[in-house]
Amino acid sequence: MLTQTSVRVGQGQRLLRNLRSLAGGMLVAKALKPLAKVFLNIPYDQGFERLFLAYISGVCAFRLVPRATLEIPSSSRRLDRIASLIRGCEYSIHDLSRVELDSRAPRTPRFNMPFELGLAVAHQRSPKGNIHEWFVCESLAFRLMKSLSDLNGTDPFIHDGKIVGVFRELCSMFRKPGRQPSIQQMWGIYRTVRRSLPSILRAAGGRSLYSARVFREVCVVASSSADQLVP
Repeated sequence: MLTQTSVRVGQGQRLLRNLRSLAGGMLVAKALKPLAKVFLNIPYDQGFERLFLAYISGVCAFRLVPRATLEIPSSSRRLDRIASLIRGCEYSIHDLSRVELDSRAPRTPRFNMPFELGLAVAHQRSPKGNIHEWFVCESLAFRLMKSLSDLNGTDPFIHDGKIVGVFRELCSMFRKPGRQPSIQQMWGIYRTVRRSLPSILRAAGGRSLYSARVFREVCVVASSSADQLVP
């Protein structure tokens, strides 16, 4: 006898297969015109998972390609690969909302996000760099003036630590001609990703969203859903 859980997993697996098939056909058309890429500089922790999926869903809604350090092989020289990843992206989003001390000893703040923001700024200001536009996100207004005062004069995008806040601020960032999804459409993409997540994690053999395979599969589902929901 089928349980409610097994039914949901089966539905998620069918949805994932259908979206993969749809994505395969769409990649042929997309290959004719390379899509702009967005480097996501965000914290990888359990408390940030909802916003992690919101960023991917929202970025894909604009017909942009999310990139992240999760894609970097552990055997490679990490700093060089991060710099290369940023150079290969037209945009980067830097979420600096995790500035507090972590709970594990020794208790330290996180410097990865500000450091990678510095790499993006240096690339954008380099006369030999490609065109690159960077954005800073925070959950609290005015905190950036204290945590990173060198950026005074730069207006951060405040998402309030909420999914809808991420969607709202993405709409403010990407106002150039092209696909302009509504917040309701981004919610639809997000819900599709959430329904597919159990099947994605089962196939990856893990529980964490923060792995290269899970990130890739989530991006495929989000991109396919965006092409269905957003004209």
